[in-house]
Amino acid sequence: MTKFRGCIDIHSGQVKQIVGGTLTQDDTTTTKDVTENFVSTKPSSFYAQLYHDNNLTGCHVIKLGSNQANDEAAKLACTTWPHGLQVGGGINDTNALEWLDQHHASHVIVTSWLFTDNDGMEFNWDRLHKISALVGKERLIVDLSCRVVGDGWVVAMNKWQTLTKNQLSGKFLQEISQYCDEFLIHAADVEGLCNGIDAKLVEKLGQWCPPGFEGKIVYAGGAKSLEDLDEVQRLSKGKVDLTYGSALDIFGGDKVRFQDLIYWNNH
Repeated sequence: MTKFRGCIDIHSGQVKQIVGGTLTQDDTTTTKDVTENFVSTKPSSFYAQLYHDNNLTGCHVIKLGSNQANDEAAKLACTTWPHGLQVGGGINDTNALEWLDQHHASHVIVTSWLFTDNDGMEFNWDRLHKISALVGKERLIVDLSCRVVGDGWVVAMNKWQTLTKNQLSGKFLQEISQYCDEFLIHAADVEGLCNGIDAKLVEKLGQWCPPGFEGKIVYAGGAKSLEDLDEVQRLSKGKVDLTYGSALDIFGGDKVRFQDLIYWNNH
């Protein structure tokens, strides 16, 4: 059954909701080019505690930029709910164990580090094998967030600004699934717009779901109503979970109530 998953997106040290396509490659100097839907006055620990108190498992903390303020906010969230939150953003083989063992994340989410420049950014299987062996398959999530290109979806890195040479497919997911515990997939073109999910992508993810990964593919992007859970359930045959962002009342939205999503998960 499709479940609601929570998120804590951190940008310039604050919990925010951002239109995904407007993110630049670094947020340390300016945010003038970033479209912000919501900037929280509450610390990351508030959302971590909220998820904990509602037994909302499998939530992710994403650092949108490599700076100390983002690191500190992510650490605060993870230590508020030890071993209850997944963390991503700038994760690689040098810091993954720190986030798991010292800052108490349940999983690390790896994206850009898995790609290296080979006349265009290309998935590096050696790096996947290395980090999977380092942290353990059961503690690794691979982020394959993507953008629409032609009639398919191409994996995008560097805050969804750089297209890689790898297109999403059932074969690609199947091969990677041998080395990780879950997939996180943002549809970057609709992220933060509250104009609806990428229904075609959700349907494909259900079709492409590797054996044993039912409920271990998390889709994010465009969710705008409670009915989107029904749609993802139908399109993916219950194999894909759904994250809400800007539409949600805890992030300043007026389209979806957090407690209604919790009710869905529990009934």
